[in-house]
Amino acid sequence: MKEQFKLENQLCFRLYTASRLVTQSYHPLLSVHGLTYPQYLVLLVLWEKDAQPVNDVAKRLVLETNTVTPLLKRMEAEGLLVRRKGTEDARQIIVSLTRKGKELQDKLDAVPLTIASSVICKSITQQTVPALFEMLDEIIEKFQAARE
Repeated sequence: MKEQFKLENQLCFRLYTASRLVTQSYHPLLSVHGLTYPQYLVLLVLWEKDAQPVNDVAKRLVLETNTVTPLLKRMEAEGLLVRRKGTEDARQIIVSLTRKGKELQDKLDAVPLTIASSVICKSITQQTVPALFEMLDEIIEKFQAARE
């Protein structure tokens, strides 16, 4: 067998596995609040800046609008946010947090530190995290550029 086809030689497999396992580690922290990981990501975007167009939320999450819209509808049904037509452009849908959505920020305050501390190991330290972010950002940017 050619070395290039061995699973252990695949960068994509390592990235996929790391992503899946990190995402799974969020489950016990979020499920007690009735949240999924994708819903948490939407909340992160809206906690940074509330009242955003759906397109902007999708862009920040590096997702298509048709992927984000059903997620936003479920979150609206759960009382976490509201969707309304834009005042300047009625075709634009603006997403805003409800009080319940805003209050979750305090309830989930420990989540980022809990996840970060679970990732810290011999080669990933507080000092090396910025370099890791930079490398991952480069990978993301390269793949985004290839899609355009």
